[in-house]
Amino acid sequence: MPGNERYYSFGVGMVHFVSVSTDEDIDPSSTQWVWLDRTLAKINKQRDIWPWVVTFQHRPIYNSNKNHGNWSGANNYTYDAWDGELATYEGWPDDYEALLLKHKVDLVLTGHVHHYERTWPVRNRNDVTKSYENVTSPVHITCGHGGKGLYSIMWDTDDQSTYGTNRPEFTAARDNKNWGHCELEFLDERTVRHTMFRMGESKVPTEDVKITKAAVKSGAEMVGFSVGLIVGCFSLVYSIFWN
Repeated sequence: MPGNERYYSFGVGMVHFVSVSTDEDIDPSSTQWVWLDRTLAKINKQRDIWPWVVTFQHRPIYNSNKNHGNWSGANNYTYDAWDGELATYEGWPDDYEALLLKHKVDLVLTGHVHHYERTWPVRNRNDVTKSYENVTSPVHITCGHGGKGLYSIMWDTDDQSTYGTNRPEFTAARDNKNWGHCELEFLDERTVRHTMFRMGESKVPTEDVKITKAAVKSGAEMVGFSVGLIVGCFSLVYSIFWN
């Protein structure tokens, strides 16, 4: 991370990436909330240059794997080596999601949970659109299945699946039994291609979807490019997704 900042942003081609820290407060009284609100507002004034806005963070706020659940600012587990309570952070997930929606963030990339999951366009937990055409809500992608032990069985059980019997409406695809990696290819100012490859099956992606959004005004030529998500982390900023 540049200068060891906990949150920062940078533009690459037609995409502006914004890093946030899930291990500190993000309520309206926090430094991070004020920074994120101002940063996204500034980026939005230049959507002709950066039609795509992508946030990335360690912990997902949309997650169907029961070993972690949706990040709410409080851990649902303890460490044997830690003597005391783990910190609780304010503003997750509601205040954070409010900023995503206010500033029209397109994609949210996460790690932490050792599985793969891709949501439908979703907002406010239950407002789900089961289509990737003319998308107006963020799509959340967790790519945490890069190599460490997968979360297929619930902690402290022998055979209970981390997915249970009920699949959330926001979940479009998920996999807790296969390692792999993810890739994003930004094709133009409206279209991104997302692929997920299972380990050992790198020639043909297991998941291959195109996400399009409503037309944006553009005063600049848009050139497509690709980025990869691997080993449970976004490859440009490896440390943000350490488990």
